[in-house]
Amino acid sequence: MTSPAGSTRTEARQVRAEDAFDVEALAAWLGAHVGDESLGGIPAVRQFSGGASNLTYLLEYPEHDLILRRPPAGRRAEGAHDMAREYRVQTALGPVFDYAPATVALCEDPEILGAPFYLMERIDGIIPRKEFPPGLDLTSLQVGKLCVNVLNVLIDLHSIDPEAAGLSWMSKGPGYVARQVAGWSDRYRRAKTWNVGSFESVMSWLVANQPPDRGAVLIHNDFRLDNVVLDRADPTGPIGLLDWEMATIGDPLMDLGSALAYWVQQDDGPAFKAFRRQPTHVTGMLTRHEVVEYYCRRTGIGLTDREWAFYEVFGLFRLAVICQQIYYRYHHKQTTNPAFRFFGVAVILLERRCRKIIHRNK
Repeated sequence: MTSPAGSTRTEARQVRAEDAFDVEALAAWLGAHVGDESLGGIPAVRQFSGGASNLTYLLEYPEHDLILRRPPAGRRAEGAHDMAREYRVQTALGPVFDYAPATVALCEDPEILGAPFYLMERIDGIIPRKEFPPGLDLTSLQVGKLCVNVLNVLIDLHSIDPEAAGLSWMSKGPGYVARQVAGWSDRYRRAKTWNVGSFESVMSWLVANQPPDRGAVLIHNDFRLDNVVLDRADPTGPIGLLDWEMATIGDPLMDLGSALAYWVQQDDGPAFKAFRRQPTHVTGMLTRHEVVEYYCRRTGIGLTDREWAFYEVFGLFRLAVICQQIYYRYHHKQTTNPAFRFFGVAVILLERRCRKIIHRNK
């Protein structure tokens, strides 16, 4: 059942020219700021191609590896790609949440690599991408177990006391839902290009139908299977949760809605399956409706289908904004990554899906 493929090490590739940095400068900085003799010399550097936001690199040393995270080049949304914030969140989570990667060092001096960056330990395991890695043949019962175990990670995260974890500084107080609707609407309008829809009717519906906050918990804000690391010895068991860039304190159902925007299930149409990024379509995976039912049952939250429609539409809209912000960079030739070429098409499809859900819940 265990496969050598899918580890964060074997998925790394040659660094793209536009994302290259001065490795010798990095090595010098590490030597001066990190007291670890195993990090001596110049590391071999490779890049992970799976991410579409912050850039992630593998630093290979003879004794162990590190992961480096830094922002992309080009226009960035205000408040996005904050390396210091991401580093502080992961560092605070270490003692209270077993799935957060251990941090190593933070550099806020942009003169070293052209932008702030931080380093963390690599978690060795299997990361589910668009498909499970070759050789990882799970039965439908194992897939169902994996799915439930992953959802339990999200539920565990939502149960952490932010104040006890030293993360209450992330809270902006009541009104999280309203701030999110307004903030993501503003981001979309600023990133819009001529060849995508306006989303104005969707944004108006979100404003008119937004519910009050259903609590203020620690949320990941980018919870997907391809941000989860699975145990090699038991691939149904998660051992790590990656990419804490957008973590904050907010409404747990907003986090769930954002997670399910990526959840392409078995009976979805071919257009959405074309943009699938995780193996949520395989036999044994819970459907989106079953995920919501399981989450609400475990957390004791009462929720009707009509009430869930808001969180579902918001999650899809938020995903559309993320895609459009990335596509904006490609459209204006701030990146040449070919993976971003069709993100504008995804934005159009997501608007159609939002409208369909809204129409169904009039």
